[in-house]
Amino acid sequence: MKKVYGSASEALEGLLHDGMLVAAGGFGLCGIPELLISAIKDAGTKDLTFASNNAGVDDFGIGILLKTRQVKKMISSYVGENAEFMRQYLSGELELEFNPQGTLAERMRAGGAGIPGFYTKTGVGTVIADGKEHKDFDGQTYILERGILADLAIVKAWKADETGNLVFRKTARNFNVPAAMCGKVCVVEVEDIVPAGSLEPDAIHLPGIYVHRIIKGEHEKRIEQRTVRKKETA
Repeated sequence: MKKVYGSASEALEGLLHDGMLVAAGGFGLCGIPELLISAIKDAGTKDLTFASNNAGVDDFGIGILLKTRQVKKMISSYVGENAEFMRQYLSGELELEFNPQGTLAERMRAGGAGIPGFYTKTGVGTVIADGKEHKDFDGQTYILERGILADLAIVKAWKADETGNLVFRKTARNFNVPAAMCGKVCVVEVEDIVPAGSLEPDAIHLPGIYVHRIIKGEHEKRIEQRTVRKKETA
């Protein structure tokens, strides 16, 4: 099957609809599918639910979809760095489902592995556990968390071959692998596409069986918070 497309908008053609659940990779602004997010903005798709570690910043990442009011709910671990997110949540305009970071990653991975739910100790005794099934194992209490199966997964990788095998670069690997796994359809943006068979098999981080469409593009790779040491003087 053809997996390589010419642009983000082409790769998303026929996949977007109002009210859908989207799983997005990235951690802060590191390894986010910035081109696909921009294409969703341009498409005007609305009432979206995003499962993502966070919501970017006000003018980059998922933050641009918050600004245009295309997101109705976030399933996230960290929601700092985004004033518009805070404003919409506090005013009741945006739904928020908080997840501990490891729980969110496992919910995505479980969905991709065909596991409908799992028990975890994380969140027991907190608001995270409200309304969830509790069960004791070996004298310890656990809560039931559901796997995430998204209508669409959008992720960013460093390199892909033409069959969709992916290689991520360092920290940009983050949530991209579990997000890619849990999408009914997975669209990936990469910095480089190489011929099939040219990637070292042991270096592949995600096999192409999970990947349906690929685009190559130029990326801004913005730094969320740049911190440097003060210049030392003699």
